[in-house]
Amino acid sequence: MKISCVFAVAATLFAPAALAASNQNITIGLITKTDTNPFFLKMKEGAMLGATVHGAKLLTAAGKEDSDYPSQIVAIQSMVAAGATTLLITPSDAKAIVPALDEVRAKGVQVIALDSPTDPISAVDALFATDNYKAGELIGQYAQAAMPLTFPGQPLKIAMLDLSPGHLVGARRHNGFMKGLGLPAAGAESSELSATPEIVCAGYSEGAEKQGYEVMTNCLKAHPDINLVYTVNEPAAAGAYKALQEAGKQKNAMILSVDGGCAGVNYVREGKIAATAQQYPLTMAAMGVDAAVAYARHGKKVSGYVDTGVTLIADKPMPGLPSKDTQAGLDACFGAK
Repeated sequence: MKISCVFAVAATLFAPAALAASNQNITIGLITKTDTNPFFLKMKEGAMLGATVHGAKLLTAAGKEDSDYPSQIVAIQSMVAAGATTLLITPSDAKAIVPALDEVRAKGVQVIALDSPTDPISAVDALFATDNYKAGELIGQYAQAAMPLTFPGQPLKIAMLDLSPGHLVGARRHNGFMKGLGLPAAGAESSELSATPEIVCAGYSEGAEKQGYEVMTNCLKAHPDINLVYTVNEPAAAGAYKALQEAGKQKNAMILSVDGGCAGVNYVREGKIAATAQQYPLTMAAMGVDAAVAYARHGKKVSGYVDTGVTLIADKPMPGLPSKDTQAGLDACFGAK
């Protein structure tokens, strides 16, 4: 990922003060899944940066947990009532949120999904997001290359710490991981979680450390010989590592994850995670604010999918698999650079 060129807002950092002043009546809404996950905090930071640069007003809201779509619906309605002409949203439920989005779009509000698509994807004007299938595939490819070197002769015994039922982002990462690992897997448009005999345990982490710990603890009780752990994100990975450590098995299993946040990259550096797929939420939000200001000023909506990039981060590179080390990961974590 070429981090140096990701900020559309960077081009406006030296814009005349008069331009920012002319944007003071522009109101933008940002609605994330939670306000505790570092991923969404960095997204909020990117939106705040963009709003400050442009001189626009930013409203923010978040659910209490990843699946809290009712709070998001309330935020959609209240932000539009407060004058927001563009909403940037990471949908907590790809389908349940759609009627509320249809209602505000009918009023002329531009809606951009960040990170997570809606179902159908046409429920928003545009999607700025990681290619989550590719993110899963990258860490799967890493595991396929690294497992025979780390645990020679051992058959795969996999624990899958997924996101939540029917969630397309979680399914894409799950199925991409399986494809990268060389196992049968559904394609990128499926919300079904593919299963094979190598997966001996699976559970929903909701993308949270506590639930990740609980799922991994239960998996180890039933299958103490697990040697490969897929986690949908790094908070779940932190919980999985804690469970493995408490069981005295942290050296017996390889953890792979997705996110590339600063804490997660440090987990890779410390050897708690073997590799992670780094994504760039600050970039998603900054681009979203640019698009919101352009729509308010010129009336032209964005459309389609914009891939905001993904990079494999590992300190033990595998032959033939492009990756960057943790120093590069820390320089760019969540779009920091």
